[in-house]
Amino acid sequence: MNRRLALLTLPLLLVLATACTTDPEAPRPAGQGTVAARPSPFEGCADLTEGPAGPGDDEATGDPLPELTLTCFTGGTPVALRNIRGPAVVNIWASWCPPCRKELPAFQRLHERADGQLRVIGVNSRDSREGAQSIGEDFGVRFPMLVDQGEAVQRALRRNAVPLTVFVDARGGVRHIDSSGALDDARLAELVGQHLGLTVRA
Repeated sequence: MNRRLALLTLPLLLVLATACTTDPEAPRPAGQGTVAARPSPFEGCADLTEGPAGPGDDEATGDPLPELTLTCFTGGTPVALRNIRGPAVVNIWASWCPPCRKELPAFQRLHERADGQLRVIGVNSRDSREGAQSIGEDFGVRFPMLVDQGEAVQRALRRNAVPLTVFVDARGGVRHIDSSGALDDARLAELVGQHLGLTVRA
């Protein structure tokens, strides 16, 4: 009887011993546990609130950006919108929005052409981290990205659509909010010239 009981309990003891000695750092099979986070494709946000304001410091300004603090996609640093140094173009988007995906490459090109004249900043709205990450990787989007899971920026601006593009002057005032749909290079350059007084090649 005792021998039979020992034979029955041996497999259970082996299972328990294996569970206790499993290396917690060992890679998990696909689909189990937390998948290791990939490096963020976006630039950090450290310099968004630093440095001198750009051209137009003495010009009249519009209403300030909403008094909100968002988290940087890269590193998780909190960024107060009202402390962002302009001039800046802020693009509010989501990976599930086709017009957003269509226009993001134009914002990346604006970021590359701006040459220190202005900042291009993204706000990923009501989206999954995986969705935003994939778009950044697939579309080569590198400009700094903030996260707004609750659409707080849209509510504060009294707009409920994406994409939404906000043109901010050197003193942090909102000069224009565009909700006309996907913007291309030429239209972006035109809006930057019209509302921020800057010339960027299309």
